[in-house]
Amino acid sequence: MNNELTSGFHGLDAAWKRGCDFLGTDYAIMGGAMSWVSERNLVAAISNAGGFGVIACGAMTPELLDTEIKATQGLTNKPFGVNLITMHPQLDQLVDTCLENNVKHVVLAGGVPSKDTINKIKEGGAKTVCFAPILALAKKLVRSGADALVIEGMEAGGHIGPVSTSVLAQEILPFIADVPVFVAGGIGSGKAISAYLRMGASGCQVGTRFVCANESIAHPDFKKSFIRANARDAVTTVQVDPQFPVIPVRALNNEGGKKFIETQHEVIAKYKAGEMDFAAAQLEIEHFWAGALRRAVIDGDVEFGSVMAGQSVGMVKSEQPTADILKELVDQAAEAFAENGAQRSAP
Repeated sequence: MNNELTSGFHGLDAAWKRGCDFLGTDYAIMGGAMSWVSERNLVAAISNAGGFGVIACGAMTPELLDTEIKATQGLTNKPFGVNLITMHPQLDQLVDTCLENNVKHVVLAGGVPSKDTINKIKEGGAKTVCFAPILALAKKLVRSGADALVIEGMEAGGHIGPVSTSVLAQEILPFIADVPVFVAGGIGSGKAISAYLRMGASGCQVGTRFVCANESIAHPDFKKSFIRANARDAVTTVQVDPQFPVIPVRALNNEGGKKFIETQHEVIAKYKAGEMDFAAAQLEIEHFWAGALRRAVIDGDVEFGSVMAGQSVGMVKSEQPTADILKELVDQAAEAFAENGAQRSAP
């Protein structure tokens, strides 16, 4: 290794040391929690390769989560986390399951967590990672005891907010110094990781790049759809009537997306004609995608299922071992530091 590249690795190590120390990992790269994809095999593979795997709890019951955590622990002795949805009706029991299994990092997503939930996790000996879509909420979460934050832009796959990653980074990173901040959304290369580290991030979260890892249990057809896709194929769900709001989801454009638009028009027409009440119409729209992600990921229905993907999908070129994906990201980040020096603005 030449001196310039060696200095690049030294610069990278210094830039994300805070994130690595917080996670207990070699690399401050968190795996995005992707339902049905981020399970024991991929999570353990990410952690074993030096990153930080995160189990996507999603709609799991406490019993199912207990099984998944124990199975993951059977595959790795490295640190990993669990992502819990704050709106889950059994959130308290899920937190208990994490603590009982000695999980040291709990990621709270899908809503604003209560101070009580954050305190329960901290009192149980674990660290809390929270998502912050705006600066005011980021500051509030830190005051409430969050140990780290993730800021995720609209380029990400799955449920998204309205603001891009680069804008969120500019809005939030300069003003949050008390806790590590990880940047997420549309990150598919080490050069992007290095850029956010220079802006003050302690690390990054990557999801889409890991879908086509060898260790990912996603259906072969699901993986093929990622490898064939480009950034412009990852679009957000369309809302046809503001009276019937649709939570934006980024996924690959397919027949299911077109059918969803048709269904909204049909249901709204029935409502306006008095053939169904508002609650029934809203429920039918909301239930359109029920089970669609599982059908895509597990069964391989990439035509009518929900193929959630971030805009970095165009950077997924082949199926690779998880360790190779991480090495590629780290090498690229180190090369960027070698090219540009080790200066950064982190606290």
